[in-house]
Amino acid sequence: QRTGSLAWLHSVFFLDQNRGWAAGSKGTLLQTSDGGNTWKPRAAFSNDVVRDIFFTDERTGWMVVEVNVYELKTKEQPRAYLMKTTDGGEHWDRIEIKGFDVDAILVRAVFNRNGRGWTFGEAGSIYATRDAGDTWVKLQSPTRRLLLGGIFLDDERGWIVGAGATIIQTSDGGETWSQSTLPQVEKTIRFTATYFIDNRRGWAVGSAGSVYSTVDGGRTWERQQSTVAVDLFDVKFVDAREGWAVGAEGTIIHTVDGGEHWTTERSGTEHPLERVFFADKNHGWAVGFGGTVVSYLR
Repeated sequence: QRTGSLAWLHSVFFLDQNRGWAAGSKGTLLQTSDGGNTWKPRAAFSNDVVRDIFFTDERTGWMVVEVNVYELKTKEQPRAYLMKTTDGGEHWDRIEIKGFDVDAILVRAVFNRNGRGWTFGEAGSIYATRDAGDTWVKLQSPTRRLLLGGIFLDDERGWIVGAGATIIQTSDGGETWSQSTLPQVEKTIRFTATYFIDNRRGWAVGSAGSVYSTVDGGRTWERQQSTVAVDLFDVKFVDAREGWAVGAEGTIIHTVDGGEHWTTERSGTEHPLERVFFADKNHGWAVGFGGTVVSYLR
Protein backbone atom coordinates (compact mmCIF):
# COMPACT_ATOMS: atom_id res chain seq x y z
CA GLN A 1 0.00 0.00 0.00
CA ARG A 2 1.20 3.53 -0.72
CA THR A 3 1.80 5.59 2.41
CA GLY A 4 3.63 8.59 0.96
CA SER A 5 5.99 8.26 3.94
CA LEU A 6 9.58 7.07 4.28
CA ALA A 7 9.38 6.76 8.06
CA TRP A 8 10.43 3.59 9.77
CA LEU A 9 7.02 2.28 10.87
CA HIS A 10 7.26 0.46 14.19
CA SER A 11 3.61 -0.30 14.87
CA VAL A 12 0.21 -0.83 13.26
CA PHE A 13 -3.25 -1.15 14.81
CA PHE A 14 -6.68 -1.55 13.19
CA LEU A 15 -10.06 -1.07 14.89
CA ASP A 16 -11.79 -3.00 12.10
CA GLN A 17 -11.13 -3.86 8.45
CA ASN A 18 -11.29 -0.17 7.43
CA ARG A 19 -10.01 2.03 10.26
CA GLY A 20 -6.37 1.81 11.22
CA TRP A 21 -3.21 3.53 12.35
CA ALA A 22 0.51 3.16 11.65
CA ALA A 23 3.23 4.96 13.62
CA GLY A 24 6.99 5.22 13.73
CA SER A 25 10.09 7.39 13.53
CA LYS A 26 10.12 11.19 13.87
CA GLY A 27 6.64 11.27 15.42
CA THR A 28 5.07 9.80 12.27
CA LEU A 29 1.40 8.94 12.64
CA LEU A 30 -0.62 7.72 9.65
CA GLN A 31 -4.36 7.07 9.60
CA THR A 32 -6.60 5.21 7.17
CA SER A 33 -10.38 4.86 6.96
CA ASP A 34 -10.49 2.66 3.85
CA GLY A 35 -8.44 -0.38 4.82
CA GLY A 36 -5.17 1.26 3.89
CA ASN A 37 -5.94 2.13 0.28
CA THR A 38 -5.14 5.70 1.31
CA TRP A 39 -3.06 6.72 4.33
CA LYS A 40 -3.23 10.28 5.64
CA PRO A 41 -0.46 11.74 7.80
CA ARG A 42 -1.51 13.28 11.10
CA ALA A 43 0.56 16.24 12.29
CA ALA A 44 3.69 15.00 14.04
CA PHE A 45 3.66 16.08 17.70
CA SER A 46 7.48 15.88 18.00
CA ASN A 47 10.56 14.24 16.49
CA ASP A 48 10.38 11.43 19.04
CA VAL A 49 10.03 7.82 17.96
CA VAL A 50 6.62 6.14 18.32
CA ARG A 51 7.41 2.56 19.35
CA ASP A 52 3.87 1.28 19.74
CA ILE A 53 0.25 2.28 19.14
CA PHE A 54 -2.75 0.56 20.72
CA PHE A 55 -6.48 1.35 20.82
CA THR A 56 -8.98 -0.13 23.29
CA ASP A 57 -11.97 1.31 21.40
CA GLU A 58 -12.56 3.81 18.62
CA ARG A 59 -12.01 6.80 20.92
CA THR A 60 -9.34 5.67 23.38
CA GLY A 61 -5.81 5.04 22.15
CA TRP A 62 -2.22 5.00 23.36
CA MET A 63 1.26 5.54 22.00
CA VAL A 64 4.56 4.49 23.56
CA VAL A 65 7.15 7.16 22.70
CA GLU A 66 10.94 7.14 22.97
CA VAL A 67 12.71 10.49 23.24
CA ASN A 68 15.41 11.13 20.66
CA VAL A 69 18.53 10.97 22.86
CA TYR A 70 20.06 14.00 21.12
CA GLU A 71 17.03 16.09 22.06
CA LEU A 72 17.14 15.46 25.80
CA LYS A 73 17.30 18.82 27.54
CA THR A 74 18.42 17.59 30.98
CA LYS A 75 19.64 14.39 32.62
CA GLU A 76 16.42 14.30 34.64
CA GLN A 77 14.25 14.17 31.54
CA PRO A 78 12.80 10.68 31.01
CA ARG A 79 13.80 8.76 27.89
CA ALA A 80 10.23 7.52 27.35
CA TYR A 81 6.63 8.57 27.89
CA LEU A 82 3.09 7.67 26.85
CA MET A 83 0.55 9.60 24.81
CA LYS A 84 -3.20 9.10 25.19
CA THR A 85 -6.19 10.10 23.07
CA THR A 86 -9.84 10.04 24.13
CA ASP A 87 -11.27 11.50 20.93
CA GLY A 88 -10.18 8.98 18.31
CA GLY A 89 -6.76 10.49 17.69
CA GLU A 90 -7.76 14.12 17.14
CA HIS A 91 -5.80 15.21 20.21
CA TRP A 92 -3.08 13.42 22.17
CA ASP A 93 -2.01 14.18 25.75
CA ARG A 94 1.35 13.30 27.21
CA ILE A 95 1.18 10.95 30.20
CA GLU A 96 4.14 10.85 32.58
CA ILE A 97 4.73 7.82 34.77
CA LYS A 98 5.48 8.85 38.36
CA GLY A 99 8.60 7.26 39.80
CA PHE A 100 9.70 6.27 36.32
CA ASP A 101 13.38 5.39 35.88
CA VAL A 102 14.53 8.26 33.64
CA ASP A 103 16.96 6.05 31.71
CA ALA A 104 14.47 3.27 31.01
CA ILE A 105 13.11 2.99 27.48
CA LEU A 106 9.61 1.61 27.03
CA VAL A 107 8.95 -0.54 23.97
CA ARG A 108 5.37 -1.82 24.04
CA ALA A 109 2.03 -1.36 25.78
CA VAL A 110 -1.00 -3.62 26.12
CA PHE A 111 -4.41 -2.43 27.35
CA ASN A 112 -7.86 -3.89 27.83
CA ARG A 113 -11.30 -2.34 28.00
CA ASN A 114 -11.51 -2.45 31.80
CA GLY A 115 -8.89 0.27 32.20
CA ARG A 116 -6.11 -2.20 32.87
CA GLY A 117 -2.83 -1.67 31.04
CA TRP A 118 0.82 -2.72 31.06
CA THR A 119 3.89 -1.13 29.49
CA PHE A 120 7.41 -2.57 29.49
CA GLY A 121 10.86 -2.30 27.98
CA GLU A 122 14.51 -2.02 29.01
CA ALA A 123 16.10 -3.68 32.05
CA GLY A 124 13.03 -5.81 32.74
CA SER A 125 10.93 -2.80 33.70
CA ILE A 126 7.14 -3.33 33.75
CA TYR A 127 4.55 -0.73 34.78
CA ALA A 128 0.82 -1.29 35.24
CA THR A 129 -2.31 0.85 35.48
CA ARG A 130 -5.81 0.01 36.76
CA ASP A 131 -7.43 3.36 35.97
CA ALA A 132 -6.94 3.74 32.21
CA GLY A 133 -3.51 5.28 32.63
CA ASP A 134 -4.15 8.01 35.19
CA THR A 135 -1.78 6.36 37.66
CA TRP A 136 0.96 3.78 37.10
CA VAL A 137 2.85 1.49 39.47
CA LYS A 138 6.14 -0.29 38.87
CA LEU A 139 5.76 -4.07 39.09
CA GLN A 140 8.25 -6.51 40.53
CA SER A 141 9.94 -8.13 37.53
CA PRO A 142 11.86 -11.42 37.65
CA THR A 143 14.32 -10.30 34.97
CA ARG A 144 16.67 -7.45 34.06
CA ARG A 145 16.50 -8.35 30.37
CA LEU A 146 15.13 -6.11 27.63
CA LEU A 147 11.40 -6.91 27.23
CA LEU A 148 10.13 -6.60 23.66
CA GLY A 149 6.71 -8.17 23.23
CA GLY A 150 3.70 -9.26 25.22
CA ILE A 151 0.03 -10.09 25.37
CA PHE A 152 -2.68 -10.10 28.04
CA LEU A 153 -5.74 -12.27 27.44
CA ASP A 154 -7.73 -10.67 30.28
CA ASP A 155 -7.15 -8.72 33.52
CA GLU A 156 -5.06 -11.51 35.03
CA ARG A 157 -3.26 -13.69 32.48
CA GLY A 158 -0.34 -12.33 30.50
CA TRP A 159 2.97 -13.24 28.92
CA ILE A 160 5.98 -11.02 28.12
CA VAL A 161 9.04 -12.04 26.11
CA GLY A 162 12.47 -10.52 25.54
CA ALA A 163 16.21 -10.86 25.16
CA GLY A 164 18.17 -13.75 26.64
CA ALA A 165 15.43 -16.22 25.63
CA THR A 166 13.20 -14.60 28.28
CA ILE A 167 9.56 -15.63 28.63
CA ILE A 168 7.75 -14.52 31.80
CA GLN A 169 4.11 -15.04 32.70
CA THR A 170 1.58 -13.85 35.26
CA SER A 171 -1.83 -15.09 36.31
CA ASP A 172 -2.61 -12.23 38.71
CA GLY A 173 -2.34 -9.16 36.49
CA GLY A 174 1.38 -8.75 37.06
CA GLU A 175 1.55 -8.82 40.88
CA THR A 176 3.74 -11.91 40.59
CA TRP A 177 5.64 -13.31 37.60
CA SER A 178 7.19 -16.68 36.89
CA GLN A 179 9.92 -17.36 34.37
CA SER A 180 9.45 -20.11 31.80
CA THR A 181 12.30 -22.58 31.54
CA LEU A 182 13.25 -23.41 27.98
CA PRO A 183 15.62 -26.36 28.24
CA GLN A 184 16.84 -26.62 24.65
CA VAL A 185 16.99 -22.91 23.94
CA GLU A 186 20.13 -20.92 23.24
CA LYS A 187 20.33 -18.02 25.68
CA THR A 188 21.42 -15.88 22.72
CA ILE A 189 17.89 -16.04 21.26
CA ARG A 190 16.06 -12.75 21.54
CA PHE A 191 12.31 -13.21 21.63
CA THR A 192 10.59 -10.20 20.08
CA ALA A 193 6.88 -11.09 20.15
CA THR A 194 4.37 -13.55 21.54
CA TYR A 195 0.73 -14.33 20.81
CA PHE A 196 -1.79 -16.50 22.67
CA ILE A 197 -5.21 -17.45 21.38
CA ASP A 198 -6.38 -18.85 24.73
CA ASN A 199 -5.00 -19.73 28.18
CA ARG A 200 -3.04 -22.69 26.86
CA ARG A 201 -2.04 -22.18 23.24
CA GLY A 202 0.64 -19.66 22.35
CA TRP A 203 3.67 -18.89 20.19
CA ALA A 204 6.84 -16.81 20.57
CA VAL A 205 9.11 -15.66 17.74
CA GLY A 206 12.53 -14.07 17.63
CA SER A 207 16.06 -13.96 16.28
CA ALA A 208 17.42 -16.29 13.60
CA GLY A 209 14.00 -17.57 12.54
CA SER A 210 13.10 -18.84 16.01
CA VAL A 211 9.51 -19.97 16.54
CA TYR A 212 8.44 -21.72 19.74
CA SER A 213 4.98 -22.94 20.74
CA THR A 214 3.29 -23.93 23.98
CA VAL A 215 0.15 -25.97 24.66
CA ASP A 216 0.19 -25.64 28.46
CA GLY A 217 -0.03 -21.89 28.99
CA GLY A 218 3.70 -21.31 28.70
CA ARG A 219 5.01 -23.81 31.23
CA THR A 220 6.83 -25.73 28.50
CA TRP A 221 7.83 -24.67 24.98
CA GLU A 222 8.79 -26.59 21.84
CA ARG A 223 10.73 -25.33 18.85
CA GLN A 224 8.91 -25.25 15.50
CA GLN A 225 10.64 -25.33 12.10
CA SER A 226 10.08 -21.87 10.66
CA THR A 227 12.05 -22.66 7.44
CA VAL A 228 13.72 -19.20 7.64
CA ALA A 229 16.93 -18.01 9.29
CA VAL A 230 16.21 -14.25 9.41
CA ASP A 231 15.12 -12.44 12.57
CA LEU A 232 11.35 -12.54 13.13
CA PHE A 233 9.82 -9.45 14.75
CA ASP A 234 6.12 -10.19 15.24
CA VAL A 235 3.54 -13.00 15.23
CA LYS A 236 -0.27 -13.13 15.12
CA PHE A 237 -2.72 -16.04 14.97
CA VAL A 238 -6.34 -15.72 13.84
CA ASP A 239 -7.34 -19.09 15.34
CA ALA A 240 -5.64 -22.17 16.78
CA ARG A 241 -4.37 -23.23 13.37
CA GLU A 242 -3.72 -20.21 11.18
CA GLY A 243 -0.99 -17.71 11.95
CA TRP A 244 1.56 -15.34 10.47
CA ALA A 245 5.00 -14.08 11.44
CA VAL A 246 6.98 -11.23 9.86
CA GLY A 247 10.62 -10.19 9.99
CA ALA A 248 13.80 -9.01 8.33
CA GLU A 249 14.24 -8.80 4.54
CA GLY A 250 10.48 -8.52 3.98
CA THR A 251 9.96 -12.03 5.33
CA ILE A 252 6.41 -13.29 5.93
CA ILE A 253 5.77 -16.89 7.01
CA HIS A 254 2.33 -18.51 7.31
CA THR A 255 0.97 -21.65 8.95
CA VAL A 256 -2.42 -23.37 8.71
CA ASP A 257 -1.71 -26.21 11.15
CA GLY A 258 -0.74 -24.41 14.36
CA GLY A 259 2.87 -24.07 13.33
CA GLU A 260 3.68 -27.70 12.53
CA HIS A 261 4.58 -26.43 9.07
CA TRP A 262 5.43 -22.86 8.02
CA THR A 263 5.59 -21.63 4.44
CA THR A 264 7.19 -18.43 3.14
CA GLU A 265 4.85 -15.94 1.47
CA ARG A 266 5.81 -13.24 -1.03
CA SER A 267 5.63 -9.80 0.53
CA GLY A 268 6.82 -7.73 -2.43
CA THR A 269 9.38 -5.87 -0.30
CA GLU A 270 12.94 -6.39 0.93
CA HIS A 271 12.47 -3.97 3.83
CA PRO A 272 12.27 -5.37 7.35
CA LEU A 273 8.67 -5.83 8.48
CA GLU A 274 8.39 -4.97 12.14
CA ARG A 275 4.75 -5.52 13.04
CA VAL A 276 1.75 -7.46 11.75
CA PHE A 277 -1.92 -6.99 12.62
CA PHE A 278 -5.10 -8.85 11.67
CA ALA A 279 -8.52 -7.18 12.00
CA ASP A 280 -10.11 -10.55 11.19
CA LYS A 281 -9.23 -13.72 9.27
CA ASN A 282 -9.42 -11.99 5.92
CA HIS A 283 -7.75 -8.61 6.53
CA GLY A 284 -4.14 -8.18 7.64
CA TRP A 285 -1.37 -5.58 7.46
CA ALA A 286 2.37 -5.56 8.09
CA VAL A 287 4.50 -2.43 8.45
CA GLY A 288 8.20 -1.67 8.51
CA PHE A 289 11.15 0.31 7.26
CA GLY A 290 10.85 3.02 4.60
CA GLY A 291 7.14 3.73 5.14
CA THR A 292 6.36 0.18 4.04
CA VAL A 293 2.83 -1.15 4.50
CA VAL A 294 1.78 -4.44 2.91
CA SER A 295 -1.77 -5.72 3.16
CA TYR A 296 -3.33 -9.17 3.05
CA LEU A 297 -6.82 -9.68 1.67
CA ARG A 298 -8.32 -13.13 1.37
